[in-house]
Amino acid sequence: MAIYKCKIGSSDGRILEKEFEAVNTGVLRQSLEEQGFFVFELKKKPLQFLFESGIARRKIDSRELLTFNQELLVLIKAGLPIIQALDTILEKVEKGKLAEILSDVREDVKGGAALSVAFEKHPKAFPHLYIASIQAGERTGDLPQTIRRYIAFLKKTEGFKKKVLSALVYPGILLSVAFVAITLLLVYVVPTFSQVYADAGASLPLPTKILIAFTGVLKKYFLVGVAGFILVIMVFRRWCDTESGRFKVDTLAIKIPFIGQVLTKYSVTSFMRTLATVLGSGIPIIESLKMSVGTLNNVVLERRLLEAVVRVEEGAQLTSALEGAKIMPPLALRMLGVGETTGSLEEMLGDISEYYEEELERQLHILTTAIEPAIMIIMGVVIGVIIITMYLPVFKIGTTIG
Repeated sequence: MAIYKCKIGSSDGRILEKEFEAVNTGVLRQSLEEQGFFVFELKKKPLQFLFESGIARRKIDSRELLTFNQELLVLIKAGLPIIQALDTILEKVEKGKLAEILSDVREDVKGGAALSVAFEKHPKAFPHLYIASIQAGERTGDLPQTIRRYIAFLKKTEGFKKKVLSALVYPGILLSVAFVAITLLLVYVVPTFSQVYADAGASLPLPTKILIAFTGVLKKYFLVGVAGFILVIMVFRRWCDTESGRFKVDTLAIKIPFIGQVLTKYSVTSFMRTLATVLGSGIPIIESLKMSVGTLNNVVLERRLLEAVVRVEEGAQLTSALEGAKIMPPLALRMLGVGETTGSLEEMLGDISEYYEEELERQLHILTTAIEPAIMIIMGVVIGVIIITMYLPVFKIGTTIG
C-alpha cells in the first residue's frame, strides 16, 4: 500500500492535512467521504522509501502490536481509564519507536481526542484495519471485545505467515548454497585449473576452452555484473511500484501454473480472515469489504474485488458479487452462500479461512517437497558438467598415454 498526503475538511469546518495508507486514491477518497470529510486534495508521496516523514517511518512489528493490545485489554478490563492504561504500559515498555508513538497517543488522548483518532495519526504503526476496529468499538461501547477480536486475528494471521515462511526457508537455503557453490567453482576453481593447463601448454578440448573463456569474462567483470544485477533489481522494483508495472507483475504471478493457485488462495484466505474480523467488530458490510481489499496484496484481485463491492452497493448478494469477480474457489462460494442465507456470515468466513489455510499448508508441502530434489538434481548436474569439462584434458592425456 502507498502513503497519500491528504488535505481534507472536517464537518466542523476545520482544514486538516494528514497522511493515510491506502490501496489507491479511489478507495481512500471514498473512505474519507464516508467518514464525513470533504476531500480537497489527495497526493501520493513521491520516493516514499527515501523521504518518508518521521511519523511514516515509525513502524512497529506485529509482535509489538500484539503485546500492546494484550496489555491494553487487561488494563481496560480492570477498569482503568484509557490515559491511566497508557501510562501503565509506558512505564514498562522499552525505549524505542513504540514508546515514542504511545507517548504521542497519550498526549492526544489527554487533549480530548478519541483513542482511534490518536492512533490514526500513526498510519505506519497502526494498520487502517486496527484503527477502524477501535472506532467501531468506541461506537458500540464495547472496546474490550473489539480488542479481543483483533488479538485473535493477529495471532491467527501471524501464525499462518510463520507456517508459510517456514515452508519456504529450506528451499531458500538450498538455492543460496547452490548459487554460492556454482559461483565459487566458476570464479575461483576453474581459473586455477585453466592456469595449470596454460603452464603445461596442453591442448584443450572445445568444451573446456568455452568454459575457461566464460569464467575468464565472469571473473574479470564479476563486480560489474554484481553492480549491474543490483541496479536491475532496483529499477525493476521501481517499475513494480508504478501502477502499470504492479498490474503486469501481479497478472503474471497469478497465471503461473500451481504457484499462481497458491498465491491466489493465500490472498483470498487473508481477505476472508480480515473480513470476518471486521464484520465481527460491528462495521457494515460495504465498509468492511473496502477495508479488507488491501489484504489481497494483488492489484488484479483488488480490482476484481472492488467491482464486486460496487455490485453489493447496488443491491446484489455478496456471494453472487464475489462469484462474478472470479477470485474465489467454488467451494468457498458455496460455503459463503450458506453463511449468508443462515445469517452466520462471520462464522462461515472464519471456517472458510481455516479450511483454506490447511489446504495451503498441504499445497506448500507438495511444492517444497518437489522443489528440494529438483534443486539438488540441477545443482548436481551443473557442478558435474563443470567438473567433467575441466577434467576432459586429463582424460585425453590418459587416453593418449594408454
